[in-house]
Amino acid sequence: MSATSILFDAPGPRARARHRVLTGFGILLAAGTIGGILWKLGEAGQLRASLWTALFTSDAWFEYIVPGILKTLQAAAVSIVLAIVFGLVFGMGRLSSIAPVRWVCGVVVEFFRAVPVLLMMYFAFRLYTVNNVFGVSFNSFYAVVTGLTLYNGSVIAELVRSGVHQLPKGQSEAGLSVGLTPTQTLRSIQLPQALTAMLPALVGQLVVILKDTALGTAITYPELLQQTRDLGTAYGNVIPAYILAAVLFILINYGLTVLAGRVEKRINRRGKTAGGAATAAVMPAAPGTEAGADAAPGAAPR
Repeated sequence: MSATSILFDAPGPRARARHRVLTGFGILLAAGTIGGILWKLGEAGQLRASLWTALFTSDAWFEYIVPGILKTLQAAAVSIVLAIVFGLVFGMGRLSSIAPVRWVCGVVVEFFRAVPVLLMMYFAFRLYTVNNVFGVSFNSFYAVVTGLTLYNGSVIAELVRSGVHQLPKGQSEAGLSVGLTPTQTLRSIQLPQALTAMLPALVGQLVVILKDTALGTAITYPELLQQTRDLGTAYGNVIPAYILAAVLFILINYGLTVLAGRVEKRINRRGKTAGGAATAAVMPAAPGTEAGADAAPGAAPR
């Protein structure tokens, strides 16, 4: 019996026919929506070939689009690393057996989860600009990184906490039974399993970080959205430039999702291999065979 048949009954002829009708209606609705958008763009003169060909010139790409992509990836990469570190530290802090540490980490995580990312960017940018902390050229970059790190790091901390809590109690009890302290058990046994289990949610949060770099346009950070806006202003094709920015964001996020999916499969494959090797290592040798030697099928015992 398959897993799907346990969860719900297979659709019958009427249900399949209804699904086909609803699918066809959805396709027609999507096609009608796209057609309406194109018609409105055509009425506004936004489908002229000259507006779109300007987006694919070398000047447009090397002066606007490529620098914007690099700035977006730069801010996202630094924010991802710092958010993961922040999330691991405060997530483990929320699981600490020391009450003051647990309370402080809980307050920090809940506070930064509640504050909007854009508001944190505004505050950080104002602080860095007034005090000229990083210089005129880098204040906006570090303001974007600060906002993304604090918010997404808090979300990752909650993922760590919930991932550890969802593990069977036997995991921690096994660690304590062999003489490990609660901290060592958390770090060596529970946390690796929780990270593997929460990897899909973590990937989704990394995509959020990449998308939220676009908020940097509010504090003059020259990321992809800001650069395509400047491109549209320079060439008089703002709407085509925004559409190109949307397509580029979709492609970048899709690439990140595919890469993370491959990493997840590799981790799962290595986990299964390691588990099989560990099982083979602790299995007692069969009667009549030597440890570490393969017994031939049907071989007579010595």
